[in-house]
Amino acid sequence: MLNLNQHALIKPLRHFTLLLGLLYLYARLIETYGGFSTEFLHLQWLEIVLVIYLYGLLYLALRPVRWRVLLAALPVFLIYLVHDVFFLAYGKVFRFVNLSEVPELLQILPPGYAVLLVLLFAIPLVLLVRHLDYRRHRQILAGLAPLLVLGIVLKTSPAVFASGFQSLAHEIVKYSDAKSVENNGRLAMLVYREAQRTLTVDKIAPYRNRARYDLDLQQRVTQITPHLQPRNVHLIVLESFLDPRLFRELEFSRSPVHPAFDELFGDKLGLSLAPVFGGATAQAEFEVLCGVPAFEKLSSVEFNVFTGAPAHCLPGLLDALAYRSVASNAYKPNFFNAQAGYTGMGFAEQHFPMEFYSARPGYLKFGDPGVEEYLFDANLFAQNLAFVKQHLQQHDKPLFNYLLTIYGHTPHLLDPVQRPEIIQTHSGYPDDHLQRATNQFYYRTQAIAEYVQQLVALDKNSLIILISDHVPPLRNGQNTFNALRYMDNRAESYYYNRIAILENGAPVRYAPLHHYDLPDLVMNYLTNGRHCAEQACAWQDSSPRPREAYLEQYLALMAHASE
Repeated sequence: MLNLNQHALIKPLRHFTLLLGLLYLYARLIETYGGFSTEFLHLQWLEIVLVIYLYGLLYLALRPVRWRVLLAALPVFLIYLVHDVFFLAYGKVFRFVNLSEVPELLQILPPGYAVLLVLLFAIPLVLLVRHLDYRRHRQILAGLAPLLVLGIVLKTSPAVFASGFQSLAHEIVKYSDAKSVENNGRLAMLVYREAQRTLTVDKIAPYRNRARYDLDLQQRVTQITPHLQPRNVHLIVLESFLDPRLFRELEFSRSPVHPAFDELFGDKLGLSLAPVFGGATAQAEFEVLCGVPAFEKLSSVEFNVFTGAPAHCLPGLLDALAYRSVASNAYKPNFFNAQAGYTGMGFAEQHFPMEFYSARPGYLKFGDPGVEEYLFDANLFAQNLAFVKQHLQQHDKPLFNYLLTIYGHTPHLLDPVQRPEIIQTHSGYPDDHLQRATNQFYYRTQAIAEYVQQLVALDKNSLIILISDHVPPLRNGQNTFNALRYMDNRAESYYYNRIAILENGAPVRYAPLHHYDLPDLVMNYLTNGRHCAEQACAWQDSSPRPREAYLEQYLALMAHASE
């Protein structure tokens, strides 16, 4: 017969075995929906240790109520669920710094979804707090000791922590966060990536030399000025501008593109790789305006660490070249720390809809979008055209007109009166979000064609760039894109976005770009090709510059942006 000590040992072992078995079944289920592979689950022993520790700590802290086992396991499953939903929706691995994006997420989500999200986390938290056994505070504090030690080492000696982790972990794949998670587990990589981020914060200190950084800008201005042709630049970043024709396995009841847009651009539409899938517009903005990849070394959103200190991005360079650099954003100024981000990038003026920002006079009005929730492109474009016309009449300075749209955002709502669904999509993998996004594409291409035609009439000898920030997540995230063979499922297929360029009124198509190539493209246009003749521009090079080659430039930029 078993003695008392043996009984005491068997009970927690049974709990741990059940927990790990349920997590295994959960992981296999999520894998079928396009989640992380379970091929290397047997190698994730660091993950197993963390899961058992977290569960044991929570079990110890709870009173012996009927549902104690389930309550202790609930936070573990919620952490896994957050990782997997984030990965399925955005194609990115969740990190601690993504918590800073929660306020923006709650603003964008429809009210019903926002309430559901809050309840999903609030209810377990309330249940846990309610059933804590406060009489066992000494045992709980002792149980927390390893976690506190881990946190102290992570924050005070991140290099030691990272080195120790690497020696114990399975392979950490440099080029893929997802594969690293598949090799080592969600919790384990969550902690390791935070150590790496802390290490990067320490690493950027030597790059922070304001005098030298400002001198570099002055030298660039001196080199560019003799070759500068000060023509206006209009850069429009389009929210979730998805071209449904890029789905190989999708058919339409009629053409999803408006005839005026097709006539204007024809086969001159190009492609550009975004840094994000499904969301985080600010990451696309960062690359488009700063000319370096969004490495996410200090934050999951680079804008979030901008303080307003000069970072010398494209707007700042143009401002130094006597341009009027103006940012017009169709949404809220507190979204992704936009004001500090735009200031740091070098915009001398910022305009947001007056309904969201009354501190400074501006020309934008959001109005009442009705059921669509977001300002329609044509209404935004009309306001921007009036602004450009006024500038041309009143100013001698060349203009950098940067415009960020908001229409087309998930869940792609359409006004049935103004913009009824006139296009039916047919596929073996129906997605109602894609159906609506396809109809939005038709109306948006009409609005873009009218805007560009009027802009060219106002300002023909200029550069006009329209680029999608990212493709939308649609209903089923990457699963929809894979099932319908977006971009024929080539490598990184769902990072490809449409870009349209007009130089002096004529559409021009370049080889596929990255979003961070745009500042070089702008400067090359403004110097009549001199810029790329003197330094290699990636899209013109048969052996393009690898992404990692931009890291030093990125670290220097972020060191000064975060001052």
